[in-house]
Amino acid sequence: MQLILLQKVTNLGNLGDKVDVKPGYGRNFLVPQGKAVPATAANIAEFEAKRADYEAKAAANLGAANARLAKLADASVTVAANSSTEGKLYGSVGPREIAEALTKQLGVEVNKSEVVMGEGPLRHTGEFEVHVHLHADVNTTVKVVVVPEAA
Repeated sequence: MQLILLQKVTNLGNLGDKVDVKPGYGRNFLVPQGKAVPATAANIAEFEAKRADYEAKAAANLGAANARLAKLADASVTVAANSSTEGKLYGSVGPREIAEALTKQLGVEVNKSEVVMGEGPLRHTGEFEVHVHLHADVNTTVKVVVVPEAA
């Protein structure tokens, strides 16, 4: 399936690239999320007419991500969780809790989908490094401190 990318997609291509992807990936992910359109003659002509608008929007998104990156530089957040005396959590701390803590404590709007936890949710108290993927070109690492909840 041939598509024209309307924004930069990690590991796929940049704005305006014509790419071949599997039909399910294009039909179920890229097109519904507005990241690409089918590469028909009409869509190619429409894209070329609106290329400046798409590039301006991409530059604005990158600028906003860089502004949020500056606020998250060397950031540390504390998350309180219910735990045993040995430090094992009764539940877990996932992307939703970390995104809420970043938004509340630092005032930086972070969505849970932007928090990348490769090893899965945190299940012990302590300090952890968590990756935050703000844009296709903008990534950072945030220190998350999980402390026992006060009884």
